Amino acid sequence: MDTLAKPLDKTLAKALAVAPMIDWTDRHCRAFHRRIAPRVRLYTEMIVADAVLHGKRERLLGYDQAEHPVALQLGGCDPQKLAAAARIGADYGYDEINLNCGCPSDRVRDGAFGACLMQRPTLVAECVAAMRGAVPATVPVTVKCRLGIDDRDDWEFLEEFLVKVGEGGCSHFVVHARQAILGGLSPKENREIPPLRHAEVWRVKRAFPHYTVVINGGLKTVAEVREQLSHVDGAMLGREAYHRPYVLAELEQAFWGAGPAPGEEEMADWLAEYTARHVANGGRVHDVARHALGLFTGKPGARAWRRYLSEHSNRRDVTPNVFANAAQVARQLVVDSALL
Repeated sequence: MDTLAKPLDKTLAKALAVAPMIDWTDRHCRAFHRRIAPRVRLYTEMIVADAVLHGKRERLLGYDQAEHPVALQLGGCDPQKLAAAARIGADYGYDEINLNCGCPSDRVRDGAFGACLMQRPTLVAECVAAMRGAVPATVPVTVKCRLGIDDRDDWEFLEEFLVKVGEGGCSHFVVHARQAILGGLSPKENREIPPLRHAEVWRVKRAFPHYTVVINGGLKTVAEVREQLSHVDGAMLGREAYHRPYVLAELEQAFWGAGPAPGEEEMADWLAEYTARHVANGGRVHDVARHALGLFTGKPGARAWRRYLSEHSNRRDVTPNVFANAAQVARQLVVDSALL
């Protein structure tokens, strides 16, 4: 049987995941990742509860059934609004509803949610309880958080947060192994400057063995993930998965014994077919192409592929053939180099 056609084990799929990333993990990115890796859990980018309630719902929440298992990440701080948004997400068929308590951006902070919610564990517990009560028992409500914020990155602060939120009905935490600095650092700097402290996440699992604990932050290789899974229940990759998507295939082969993923040129053909359907529905080639720049990362021709897509995918006259053309340019560069 074709590997991509095998039924998914959703319990196993909780162990490995691609992080929710604003402006990146939209439905096209997720479809691309799912084609490479049929088992890892995928997350939407954070969607604010108000947008779910009042925005263009299908554009925000629509997805391809092939994306399962897929989780919806919500942002917000109002229990009633979050509950209503969670109910809508469950009705759409999402496999998990996740509450963002880790984003450090100014825009999110100004909305009184994201990482700053860690200062209000009782409110987070109320939000979780309301969301839990709004969705079927089969749909887990989970929380993604940091180790701490600003000068409150001590164990006591994190422990109180985990206890309180657990009392609200959450037993599944995704913990980014850094504190968040809400004043003075950009989101990018918050991913780089606060030091990684993986051992603190391991401590969470030891202190709360009844919780499912998934670690996030700085993971890039199968060996690094394997080490983490000796201490916690799961691992989540972010930018490495986006910039080097075949790491997802490596993980599936290592932990599930999956067969070989589709090759780069096969993926280029799939991207063209997928994009043609998207364009037929009124979309743009660039909507898909921007997520595929890392397809050849680590392989000969990677720079030529990136350059060609970057220069051509946003042109007004571009067609889905841009992927085949980019692959041909990358392949020809490899042939020319071998002849030198």
